[in-house]
Amino acid sequence: MPITTRLIILFEQWADEKLITISQLPPSGSYRTYFRITGKTQSVLGAVNCDIKENRAFIEYSRFFRKKGLPVPEVYAVDESLKCYLLEDLGNTTLFDRLSILRTGSELPSQIVDFYHSVLPQLIRFQIEGRSLDFLAAYPRAKFDKQSMMWDLHYFKYYFLKLAQIPFDEQLLEDDFNRFTDFLLETDTDYFLYRDFQSRNIMVVDGKPAFIDYQGGRKGALQYDIASLLFDAKADLPNEIREELFNAYISELKKHIAVDESKFKEYYYGYVLIRIMQAMGAYGFRGFYEKKTHFLKSIPFALQNLRFVLNNASLPVELPALKGVLTAVINSGKLIQIASEPELCVTITSFSYKRGIPVDYSGHGGGFVFDCRSLPNPGKYAEYKTKTGKDAEVIAFLEKEQEVKSFLTNVFAIVEQSVNKYIKRSFKHLMVSFGCTGGQHRSVYSAEQLAAHLSKKFPVQIKLNHVELEMAENTK
Repeated sequence: MPITTRLIILFEQWADEKLITISQLPPSGSYRTYFRITGKTQSVLGAVNCDIKENRAFIEYSRFFRKKGLPVPEVYAVDESLKCYLLEDLGNTTLFDRLSILRTGSELPSQIVDFYHSVLPQLIRFQIEGRSLDFLAAYPRAKFDKQSMMWDLHYFKYYFLKLAQIPFDEQLLEDDFNRFTDFLLETDTDYFLYRDFQSRNIMVVDGKPAFIDYQGGRKGALQYDIASLLFDAKADLPNEIREELFNAYISELKKHIAVDESKFKEYYYGYVLIRIMQAMGAYGFRGFYEKKTHFLKSIPFALQNLRFVLNNASLPVELPALKGVLTAVINSGKLIQIASEPELCVTITSFSYKRGIPVDYSGHGGGFVFDCRSLPNPGKYAEYKTKTGKDAEVIAFLEKEQEVKSFLTNVFAIVEQSVNKYIKRSFKHLMVSFGCTGGQHRSVYSAEQLAAHLSKKFPVQIKLNHVELEMAENTK
C-alpha cells in the first residue's frame, strides 16, 4: 500500500471523518515529506519518512517535551509501520521567515531581537530538562561524542573541502581533527543537545516561539546549541547582537547551574567552529554534490562567520593543519565567486485593484497576477481596519483560514515552476503581483509569505513592494 494512502487512512481513523484536502508542503533540507491534511473539522500535518529510527526519536522526544510543558507539536497518531504520523500544525511562519521579512539591511528590528531573547530560556529548558530523556531512542547516536564529531568533520572534509577544491594533507588534518575533538570533549557533555537549533526550526505561533526538528538530539555540550542559534548562517546576526544574546544566555543559565564564563566561552568558540564546518559539509553535499544550487547561497554567510571566528577567537589547542585549511577556505576564489554570481530577481508586489495592476518596468513582461479577493477579508472587521498584512493580528487571522493556506500552497507551486526554469535558463527577472480590494491586508500578507518562501528555498534576489502601504506612508 502506498505510504500516502496509509497516511490518509491514519487521518480518517484518527479524525473519524473523511479527508477533504491533502496538499504537500514545499520540500526542505531533509528527506521527510509533509502534507497539510484537512477534514470537515480537523486540520493536521502528516509526516512521511521511511527512516523508522528517526521517526521513533521524533515521536518519543515530542511526547517527553510536551509533558515538560515545552512548546513542541503534539503527535496525534502514528501508523503501525512507523513510516508516517500525524502531528499538530504550527503554521508556516518560522523565525527565519519573520527575520527575512522585517529586517532592513544589516539592522535587526527590536521585535526580532526581543523574540530571540524569548527563545533563550526555552533553549535552556530543553538542555537541562532533556537530560532525563531516555536516550535509547536517540538517532543516530546517544551522545555527541568523538565518533559523532569525526563524522561531522569528515563530512566537511569530503563534501566541502574536496568538492570546493581546497587542498589539504590528509594525515595532518586528521591529526588536528583528533586533537580538536579531544579538546571539545573536555567540557561537560551530559546535557540535551538539540543538534539543529536554528531559525528555520523555530516557529512563530501567536507571537511566541515553538520548536520543531529536534529528532537528532542527543547528549552533548551546552555550547553547541547556542553556537547553532547565534552563528546560523543565513540569519546573519550582527556581531553586537550575537554578543548581547550570548551574554543573556549566560545570565539565564546561571539561574540553573554554576557557570565559569571564561571557560564556557573558550569551549563555545570551539563548538562554533565545528558547527560551521558541519553546516559547510551540508552545503557542499546538497549544493556541489546533489546540484541543489540554492544551498550554495548560504556559503558566503558561512565564510563570513568563519572569518570572524578565525580573527577573534583563540583556542587553547594547536591546530596548524586545520587553521591552514580554514584560512584557504575563506580566501578561495571559487567560493568567493559563488557569492558574486548574479541572481534571478523576483519582484513581488501587493496592490489594490482600485488602482489597477502594477506595470512591469523591467521590460520582460510575463509573470503572475494573483487575485486575493476570494480569501477571507480581515478588513471587514473593525479591529483590523488600521492594521495591515504585516501585523501579527492580521497574520494570525489569515493563518487560521484553510482557504488561505490552500491558496498559498497553489501559488507557491505555480511560482516555483517558473523560478526553477528561470534559474536554469539564466533569466534575470520575474514579477509576481497580489491584488485585493484595498491592497492592505490579504495581498500584503500573501506577498510577504511568497517573499519569505522564495528567499528560503532559492538563490534569488527579492524586491518586495507594497503599493498601497507605500502611498499611505508617503502621504503622512
